[in-house]
Amino acid sequence: MTARLYDLDSTWSLPDGVDAVWDVIADPRLDWAAWWPGCTAAKPVEHADEHADDDGGRSREARLLASTATFDFRASLGYTLRISFHATRVERLREVAFDAGEDLSGTGAVRLAPRADGGTDVVIGWQVRPVRRWMAVLSPVAAPLFTRAHHAMMRRGEDGLRDHLAARRRAADETARGG
Repeated sequence: MTARLYDLDSTWSLPDGVDAVWDVIADPRLDWAAWWPGCTAAKPVEHADEHADDDGGRSREARLLASTATFDFRASLGYTLRISFHATRVERLREVAFDAGEDLSGTGAVRLAPRADGGTDVVIGWQVRPVRRWMAVLSPVAAPLFTRAHHAMMRRGEDGLRDHLAARRRAADETARGG
C-alpha cells in the first residue's frame, strides 16, 4: 500500500530580518530543538565528512549540505514522528531544500522572503508520505487530523523561533549597552 502524499505549506511571519532568521534556520549545527517546542534531537547531527562541523574555511552553506539532522516531533495527537533532514540545495539567505526521511519520506524547502517592513516570511513546503504503517493505513480517514496536527506543530515552531529571535535581540541590545 502506497501511503497518501501530503502537500503541506506553512508561512511563518517574523519581525526579524532575513539575516537573523537565516542564522538560526540554516545553522549547520541544526539545533532546532533549542527553540522548537515539541522537538527534540533524536541523535547527534551526522556529517558527511569528519570536518563538516568545523569551520575549516568552508562556508556555512557547504557545512549544511554535508549534514543530516534527525529530530523527534511530538504531535498534538499524542504520537511522535522521527524525521531526518538532509539539505540538498542551499541558496544563501534565500532557500534550503531538503530530503526528509525516517517516519516521513519526501522533500521540502524553506524559503525566506524579506518584507517591506524589515521582517521575514518563512515559507515552508513539504511533499511527504508517511512511512509508518499505522499512518499509511489510517491516512484515507485520518488525513484531516494528521494535517491539523502538522499545522499545530508548525505554529509551535513559528512561536518558538519568534521567541528565540526576540531573546537574541535582547541579548545583543544588552551587550551593546555594555551589560
